[in-house]
Amino acid sequence: QVQLVESGGGLVHAGGSLRLSCAASGRTSSNYVTGWFRQGPGKEREFVAGLSWSNSNTNYADSVKGRFTTFRDGAKNTVYLQMNSPKPEDTAVYYCAARSGAVLVTATFYKYWGQGTQVTVSS
Repeated sequence: QVQLVESGGGLVHAGGSLRLSCAASGRTSSNYVTGWFRQGPGKEREFVAGLSWSNSNTNYADSVKGRFTTFRDGAKNTVYLQMNSPKPEDTAVYYCAARSGAVLVTATFYKYWGQGTQVTVSS
């Protein structure tokens, strides 16, 4: 079993910055990948960013490319989502998820999920 605990959400002004954390514990291994997803009011859960733990390769949704960055601190077993220049349309509950294998953009392929953290971007 793997446990994921997120933190760092809150209210941020458009153009500011915010960093989300996802602390992993349990039976993780180097072949894991993490995905960040978000779900806005009345919307489907959508892929935001993904990170491969083995080679640090990353993937981003077009809507956040160039503004958001995901990376991992192996010593802390924590994955981060750095959100720069957020926009009001980035307002959503953000989730981190983990699976073994490749980064996939479909949420149903991820076995482990954090509890979610609310991010609100004011204009």
